[in-house]
Amino acid sequence: MGNYLIRRSIQMLVVLFFSGMATYALLNLAPGGPLQGLRQTAQTSTRQISEEDIARIRARFELDLYLPYRFTRWLIGWPTGPITFGGTQFLKDVEVGCRLPVEESVLVDGREQIRTTGCNDTVTMEELVGRRTSRGVFRGDFGASWAILRDRPVSEVLWSRIPRTVQLMSVSIIISILLGVPLGVYSAVRQYSRFDYFFTSLSFMGSSMPTFFFGIIMILILAILLKRAGWFYLPPGNAVGVRDYVVPLLGSIEAGSLVDQLLRMIMPVTVLVMVNVAGWSRFVRASMLEVMRQDYVRTARAKGLLEQVVVLKHAFRNALIPFITIVVFAIPATFGGAIITETVFNWPGMGRLFVDALGRNDYPVTMAILLIGAFLTVVATLLSDILYTVVDPRIRLS
Repeated sequence: MGNYLIRRSIQMLVVLFFSGMATYALLNLAPGGPLQGLRQTAQTSTRQISEEDIARIRARFELDLYLPYRFTRWLIGWPTGPITFGGTQFLKDVEVGCRLPVEESVLVDGREQIRTTGCNDTVTMEELVGRRTSRGVFRGDFGASWAILRDRPVSEVLWSRIPRTVQLMSVSIIISILLGVPLGVYSAVRQYSRFDYFFTSLSFMGSSMPTFFFGIIMILILAILLKRAGWFYLPPGNAVGVRDYVVPLLGSIEAGSLVDQLLRMIMPVTVLVMVNVAGWSRFVRASMLEVMRQDYVRTARAKGLLEQVVVLKHAFRNALIPFITIVVFAIPATFGGAIITETVFNWPGMGRLFVDALGRNDYPVTMAILLIGAFLTVVATLLSDILYTVVDPRIRLS
């Protein structure tokens, strides 16, 4: 077991390195970024963008460095400061702006106005880049956000969204397991029964319909139509209300209260549960049907054991081996959130943050989410291999 864990840990580091390198390269080669705002300004206005403005932005975000240098700065925080290669200093120590501008009061049309006349102290390019360069991902520093929370640490942006995502995903995953596994087992035991046909039809519908379809239908019925009819309704989105509101049967609901948060969780949790149960129950059913045909199950029945003992002790445990693979991958999903569901219900979680970061070209936040998701994925893979040995004693790791 020890040798196996060491070998898998080395493999995980290699996978994370190449996935981080590929993610960083693709996002840096993609269109957009900090210069996109300047280009849009130049297209929509008559203001000319000077070369100094472009150079200042490129140096501010280290875009004037070669891609390998930017990648190593992001990954391990090295090299730091100005970079010299072949006698050329890429980050030059030049004046780019005022740290403390000199201002004076003047009268214009009888009104006092403040006018800038110069600089007491200037900001150099080296100082600007020194603030921008992170200590490296290996030290937990993903750099600064470009747009979501401008110039704030990416870790601060992530921690502001993680609690909401964990809250939503953990509840939906637990409910999905509690519903999907028993339904799949019962459907397999009662194969070709009316319940099996009915539940199989619902599962196919739940698996084939897109998530946003369920979300929009639920908002239309449970939030809009019921509210217009004067019946009990659910808030259509957000995790916390901004003002108090009245719900029939419940009375006045205080914004931010526990009842308010629970009401707002019902629809997104229901959508995620419907999709998960539809897929997971079908997987458990197929696994159970395969196990029920095995010789040791027939032997257990021939020995006169109760059907419940045969199903739960002999068949169900072995049927869980492939299901473990699905369950453990709920770990990265708990961090990454449900992108479509959180977007439809305006849930302030990691999925919505990922969409916002891509839409606003905030690549440091995007890269942090992708890299952490990759890390949790390889951890979930290792955890699934370990759990196989717990469920099936015949499996040994070496």
